Amino acid sequence: MEENEKTVAQDDVSKIVEATTIADVYRADKQLAGIVKKTRLIASDFFSEQSGNEVFLKPENMQHTGAFKLRGAYNKISQLTAEEKSRGVITSSAGNHAQGVAFAAQKLGVKAVICMPATTPILKVEATKAYGAEVILHGDSFDDAYAHSLELQQAHGYVYVHPFNDREVLLGQGTTALEIINELKDVDAILVPIGGGGFASGVALATKVVSPHVKVIGVEPENAACMKAALDAGKIVTLDSADTVADGCAVKTAGTLTFAFCQKYLDEIITVNEMEIMSALLSLIEKHKLIAEGAGVLSLAALNKLDFHGKKVVAIVSGGNIDISTLSGLIDKALIARGRIFSFAVQLPDKPGELLNIAKILSEENANVVRLDHNQALVTNSFRKVLLGVTIETNNHEHIDRVVKSLHAHGYEIEKIDLLR
Repeated sequence: MEENEKTVAQDDVSKIVEATTIADVYRADKQLAGIVKKTRLIASDFFSEQSGNEVFLKPENMQHTGAFKLRGAYNKISQLTAEEKSRGVITSSAGNHAQGVAFAAQKLGVKAVICMPATTPILKVEATKAYGAEVILHGDSFDDAYAHSLELQQAHGYVYVHPFNDREVLLGQGTTALEIINELKDVDAILVPIGGGGFASGVALATKVVSPHVKVIGVEPENAACMKAALDAGKIVTLDSADTVADGCAVKTAGTLTFAFCQKYLDEIITVNEMEIMSALLSLIEKHKLIAEGAGVLSLAALNKLDFHGKKVVAIVSGGNIDISTLSGLIDKALIARGRIFSFAVQLPDKPGELLNIAKILSEENANVVRLDHNQALVTNSFRKVLLGVTIETNNHEHIDRVVKSLHAHGYEIEKIDLLR
């Protein structure tokens, strides 16, 4: 069935779910042989110690195109008839799905048209074009680009490749689970991020038909938990908003097909907050020297929320396509949340030596100054004082407390500056 809309009729959904078997999972795996990179598991001493489980990373951020998405895109396009391939494919995406479709279409010699919002960063646009796709920029949001892609699909007869609400797409994503089980045969649990649910559906399906005892846990951002909301309600619901640093999972409405698969095969869903996501990203960079996007580290963010210990757990790092400025901002926020960066303001007498006194106190407390803002004009209640803004590097929140106490002990009253606002 060709899915040109975000939803699939309920009768068709039930038929698709019931008709999908282990043979379909292995067929998808065969289709992807020699196309996808079999990303090898990475044992993580750090995340194991933190969580109390034996943790392995499945680094799909090292996959071709930088994410798991090409698995589903290739499986979908490779299943098309010769007539359908001759018509070309179309989709809308500002992220990993765009590159996955473009990569797959190039490999299969199929024309690909990708609609992206006009606001899409140029690096993502150029990366998609580099795989040979025709990129059409339209509108200011994903919904604008999506609506335009449907118009073009109808006008030109392209085959639509939905990012998640498609059986062949989710089967392709599920091959990730087969690789995990083949490499770690005694795995106890797999953690998988959820956006629209295609990845989680495929991983849960493949896992349960091959190794039913393995627990499959979906992970969503608290601010965009559309699948959890749907499962709790027993039906598809649409969130009022989906504002999260895990932009690849910022989906308001789960797919009808993915909802049905998750309802049948997924064991549970854990939600994580924004600080937990950013902290997981920082840990991955510091401890494993791996770069990931916000959505890519959702599984890592959930490790400390597992209600079991001593098990072998695989956390899927789903993607690593993030621009440097965004990455830098997320790292800074994570450092602030962990107490590794601290900012404060203090009023000083406008006389020589006061700045040196502050510097001496900070030096004695082993706090490294990274920024100073010295401004007399900002102090409106006195012409004899200056306002000093200070940003320092610290070890943790306890270190910050020691610095503050030392400043107070020397007669300085400070005002903490909230850098996370």
